[in-house]
Amino acid sequence: SEDPLGVDAAMPFGCLALRDGRNLDSISDVTDKYEIGQVLKAKEFCELCLAKDRQTNKVFVCKKFFKKDGRKVRKAAKNEILILKMVNHPNILQLIDTFETKKEFFIIQELATGGDVFDWILDQGNYTERDASNVIRQVLEAVAYLHSLNIVHRNLKLENLMYYTENNHNKVVLRDFYLSKFENGSITEPCGTPEYLAPEVVARHRYGRPVDCWAVGVIMYILLSGNPPFYDETEEENTDLHNRIIFCRIVAGEFEFDSPYWDDISVPAKELVCRLMEVDQMLRITAADALFHEWIAGNGASEKNLKDGVCAQFEKNFAKAKWRVRIPCGHPGCLCCIFNVVFFFLKEQLFFYTSVARSVGPRLSAT
Repeated sequence: SEDPLGVDAAMPFGCLALRDGRNLDSISDVTDKYEIGQVLKAKEFCELCLAKDRQTNKVFVCKKFFKKDGRKVRKAAKNEILILKMVNHPNILQLIDTFETKKEFFIIQELATGGDVFDWILDQGNYTERDASNVIRQVLEAVAYLHSLNIVHRNLKLENLMYYTENNHNKVVLRDFYLSKFENGSITEPCGTPEYLAPEVVARHRYGRPVDCWAVGVIMYILLSGNPPFYDETEEENTDLHNRIIFCRIVAGEFEFDSPYWDDISVPAKELVCRLMEVDQMLRITAADALFHEWIAGNGASEKNLKDGVCAQFEKNFAKAKWRVRIPCGHPGCLCCIFNVVFFFLKEQLFFYTSVARSVGPRLSAT
């Protein structure tokens, strides 16, 4: 049936068709309304700048996408605009304004000034399961809201979580929706950050909203231990080989609650991690149901200080540049290309791991 949102299901990012050149904004439309500052950060698809409203002096963040960078970038910009125009949630940065000129797309959003959740944890004198539970609760609330609109984020990761203000570190917000997609049909193309990918994405199966719940489980695992659940202990520098090792472990659901990092973590926390990181996407807990789990809604989260152990592992694991590199579809080193190189090598392992996945993985009784 026809999609009432006007989304083209055949497009890789589920986005609107590109404009035909008519009704474009001029660059003066942008600069007359906003004072655009210097580039703060260059990301995979866009540049980030500050934008000050000339009338109110209020400062926002501006994402600038360059059309010359290719069709994938143009679609990513269109896609993020489409998603942000639809959503309204306290844990998602609000869209303020958009422009499309002949050469660029501009997305003006609320400015989050509280910094990354990752950096906040490193700066704390005390950090507990309750702090982690507060972060995960807000992420789950945002994800449950997105899923109620049939939107799959597809790029949830620790680096995309920020605190809204520097004076109040109670409100967490999600960012970066250019890989998000409406679940209006079968999604099969791989995209995202390798270590956060769900088994069904790695195995090239049809997937949907459960991939976000898996990613929340990965984030939760990291917040509680400072370690990624799936890792390559060989320290392989070759990206293809590194990802091949990670992918095999993801498909198998091969993660553990290693000592000593998990010795002081509560049973409810471990139980929720297991339910979020269930290999079978049909059995995986939903974001809405996870909000009622005792570690989120009850008294299951411990108040014991975890800072020393977690922060030491953070600094050890996340200093590695390759962990922070997202692999966008269509770019050099993209997942599609990696899969083309390694998929035939992985095929037998993927079949084997998928067939035995339910019999492997962590067991709470053994922890």
